[in-house]
Amino acid sequence: MDRKIIFTKNAPSAIGYYSQAIVSNGLVYTAGQIPLDPKTGELLSNDFTEQVKQTLNNIESVLKAAGTDLSKTVRLTVFVTNLSNYPELNAVFKDQFDGVDPPARSVVEVSALPKNVSIEIDCIATL
Repeated sequence: MDRKIIFTKNAPSAIGYYSQAIVSNGLVYTAGQIPLDPKTGELLSNDFTEQVKQTLNNIESVLKAAGTDLSKTVRLTVFVTNLSNYPELNAVFKDQFDGVDPPARSVVEVSALPKNVSIEIDCIATL
């Protein structure tokens, strides 16, 4: 099986023992991204909508490093610490994926996420 590790400085470095993404058999599998600033590794905002946007920006950076982009996303898994933010999440996703068919998606409420952020997203995309 072909495997290519993807790394970019335009997304936060891994905070554990994992790759930002792996390319295999024409698909890109990203690790969960959280809304950290790629340069500082710090959370830029406590606002949920801004955290969603930053997380998607980080995923987009990883996908670009792999040679693709968010428009080629086939599946997202979204972890949130509060499902009451679901309307805001949907609004950002509607804007982000405007003009393309939305990917399949699951949203799961969890008790906590790394660095006390409110959202984490992982992605599968085609090349």
